[in-house]
Amino acid sequence: MPRDHLLALDQGTSSSRAIVFHRDGHIAALAQREFRQHYPQPGWVEHDAEEIWSAQLAVARAALEQAGLQAHDIAAIGITNQRETTVLWNRTSGRPIHHAIVWQDRRTEPLCAQLRAQPAFADEVREATGLVIDPYFSGSKIRWLLDHVSGAHAAAAQGELAFGTIDSWLLHRLTGGRVHATDVSNAARTMLFDIRSNTWSRTLLAALRVPESLLPAVHPSSHVYGETDPTLFGAPIPIAGIAGDQQAALFGQACFEAGLAKNTYGTGCFLLMHTGGQLQHSRNGLISTAAAQVAAAREYALEGSVFIGGAVVQWLRDGLHAIPTSGDVQRLAQSVPDAGGVMFVPAFTGLGAPYWQPDARGAIVGLTRGSTVAHIARAALESIAFQSAALLRAMAADAAPLPITELRVDGGASVNDMLMQFQADLLGIPVVRPQVTETTALGAAYLAGLAVGTYASRAELAAQWQVQRRFHPTMERARAAELMARWEHAVRQTTAA
Repeated sequence: MPRDHLLALDQGTSSSRAIVFHRDGHIAALAQREFRQHYPQPGWVEHDAEEIWSAQLAVARAALEQAGLQAHDIAAIGITNQRETTVLWNRTSGRPIHHAIVWQDRRTEPLCAQLRAQPAFADEVREATGLVIDPYFSGSKIRWLLDHVSGAHAAAAQGELAFGTIDSWLLHRLTGGRVHATDVSNAARTMLFDIRSNTWSRTLLAALRVPESLLPAVHPSSHVYGETDPTLFGAPIPIAGIAGDQQAALFGQACFEAGLAKNTYGTGCFLLMHTGGQLQHSRNGLISTAAAQVAAAREYALEGSVFIGGAVVQWLRDGLHAIPTSGDVQRLAQSVPDAGGVMFVPAFTGLGAPYWQPDARGAIVGLTRGSTVAHIARAALESIAFQSAALLRAMAADAAPLPITELRVDGGASVNDMLMQFQADLLGIPVVRPQVTETTALGAAYLAGLAVGTYASRAELAAQWQVQRRFHPTMERARAAELMARWEHAVRQTTAA
């Protein structure tokens, strides 16, 4: 009997999910579990890697049970993950030596500032990795752990420790500790990986004092990495796809050709445009990165990252207590016709692309006596679209003369019709929502399916992509330009002395 189902493990910043897909891309089952966020100091964000593993295993089992399937019904597992989040663990015990340091964490900014002050090194980072020097990426996080966990430098030098982003951590646990590996899309987010040659950069490793023995093997995103330990699901299942969440979403959106772009609205917002086999460096505050790779041939993308996207809704719920659940935000925002002149810049952990202002802090401007919590809620939602519009404007400038004619969208907030329409209005191009918005997990499933022969080619996957709704811009371009100018003015307030 053919195995017509794929299991995607979608390990995100605030929850772990597992989705069982039929080979036609439809969802057979979904399970999700939130886990705790740790904030030991302002600007610091940590996760318990053991809790992530427990949650991920639990939802994988739950999804299989919900679908009425067993291990032998699953063709392969694909993993997609929050990128840059950094785990160091002991190779013998398999235990992390510290909480995972999350991609949002800003504790390494002093080190990054020192590195940025060395122009030759900053140029090497950009040329080799496509990135800018920023606490966002894994390299400085590894260095912090080595410097601040007692005995870590010595243990690393003796080969006793392993580094991984969350995909490597899950792969290690799923295979019973037998496999220490990652894919090119995750390696590309470490600030240690040369995406021109797909190799770890010894120059960058030396500069950050990171021993090469810490590092995982790097493979294409569509690749049979190993099998699950039989005790986990009752029988071994091939693990055949790994990609960082945003590259997985680009793949799940069938953005296989240069010029196709997608935006994922999750905890953050991540706009990626495929640039084909050519590494293109940004002139407008974006980064270059490796796209998910099916074979040895290199593929690239331009990317802009917004640190606080949907997380602003969590802040409205948990910080301001403006709404009882995240799902209530659209109702509250639509209770007023507009934001009433309020602009909300959610720079809770600094500003990412295209601004790269690590010291920026959140600001709500334009308040009047008539402002209400509904105006703030609407401004919070609109901030997601404003930040994404700033990214697309930079991306369009980098891509010229190649036009961006539409934006494919996915992620939790993409189901918000008000937000998607406002996004189209700001951009002046159609915003396209697919039938399946779980494209991050779908991309991981597709990558795994290609590796084990469930699918014959990417053309087959492109044929499965279908539009659910297309949002056309209705706002006058002069009004959109006025709103963007007001947004940029508000952004400047976040870094004012």
